[in-house]
Amino acid sequence: MDLAQIKAFIDAMASSDLAELEASKDGWTLRLVRNGVRSQSVSPAADRSPSRPNAPIETPPAAPEICAPLSGIVYLRPGPDQPPYVEVGQAIKAGMAICVIEAMKTFIEVRAERDGILEAILVAPGTLVEAGQPLMRTV
Repeated sequence: MDLAQIKAFIDAMASSDLAELEASKDGWTLRLVRNGVRSQSVSPAADRSPSRPNAPIETPPAAPEICAPLSGIVYLRPGPDQPPYVEVGQAIKAGMAICVIEAMKTFIEVRAERDGILEAILVAPGTLVEAGQPLMRTV
């Protein structure tokens, strides 16, 4: 992981509503956490230990729109000759990959936050999306 990639992740997090971002490459893990004070650490993946607080964190209910976590180019298929991740009317499960966003030559999977039915795809494949922009709507 080089300095340019680390700066790209910091910029992506700063321009979005992400509370936490973690990326691994070449045995290194970068974990950025927004919690009033930003915390950055780069350490070998083998030396990582869980840093989850003991108290449960209350999260607001997921919105019916799935929004882009960062700015970049959205892709609705894993490859040009492959079927789309999801289609309108399809049942989706929390944690399911629904598209990818390419930012700084890095592909970030966007995952569903809750179970539901995909009602609409709000973006065209290959278009530039902004952080926080709605990508899909569920019911």
